[in-house]
Formats: sequence, structure tokens, C-alpha cells
Amino acid sequence: RSSVRVLCGSNWSLVLQGQWMLEFYAPWCPACQQIEATWESFAKESERLGITVGKVDVTQEPGLSGRFFVTTLPTIYHANDGVFRRYRGSRTLEDLQGYILERKWEAVEPVAGWKSPSSIIMDGMAGLFHFSGWIRQIHNYLTGTLGVHVWISYAIFILATLLIGLLLGL
Repeated sequence: RSSVRVLCGSNWSLVLQGQWMLEFYAPWCPACQQIEATWESFAKESERLGITVGKVDVTQEPGLSGRFFVTTLPTIYHANDGVFRRYRGSRTLEDLQGYILERKWEAVEPVAGWKSPSSIIMDGMAGLFHFSGWIRQIHNYLTGTLGVHVWISYAIFILATLLIGLLLGL
């Protein structure tokens, strides 16, 4: 049984309390697969270190990857009572443990207030990522289930964009 807490859109706010290390990964990512065993070992030491270790599958949680502005995989964040810092160190078990035990995170500049995952701007970013996932599902439904040609699906989205813009402009 894994000691890593799986976070999703409904429980991500748990990282706002206490000390966390959080990995954003994708199952298909070779670098993510390479760090998986180390991350599990790190999580087994979490009680001794006084932290909670979590992970987010960006393929299942696009809103969270938008909220944290994840652009590379794997991405690791340290959170301490809602203050977020991006971990950029080595991904060995010893270095991860040292980052916590030696409090190296205190020397790292926190994520700016407007870019903080709990800010209203990042709420909006999470919404945009959810919206893009919804558009992708509609496109897949049109092309896969209904058998509509890809270019016709694109034309439908272009037309919908123009109509929405027209309505908002009025």
C-alpha cells in the first residue's frame, strides 16, 4: 500500500495546511516513471520527516496542473501552511530528505502571491484548464462517436467561438 496521498480537484486544498511535498506527474512520462520508486520511499519516511507526501496525475487533473502552472514533468512543490516553493534540487532520496531535515526550503523564494495556487488568478487558470478538457471531450465525441470529420469539428468550434464573441460584443 502506498504512503503517497493522491490529490485531486476536490481535495487539493489539504496542502494549504501543514508541510507537504507534492509531485505532478504523468503515467506516460519516462522521467516521472524514473522518480516513482524514490517518491514512494520518500513518502514512507514522511512521518519521521513531519511532512505529507502527495502526487497529482496531470492527465486526470488538468485543473490542478493549471492552478500550479505546471509546464514540465515531473514538477515538485514544497508547501508549508499555504506558502508554496518550487523544488528544483536533485531527485535522489537523500536530497529530498535533506531539503526537509535541513530546512533548505527556507532559502527558496516562495511563489509570488498572484501565482500562488490558492490565488483568484490561479482559480481562473484552473477553470480554463477544465474548460479546455471539456472542449477536448466534445471534439473526441464529435470525431470518435459521431464520426464527424476532424475539420468539420474544428469548423464547429470556430463558429461557436465567433457566435459567443458576437453575443458578448452585443
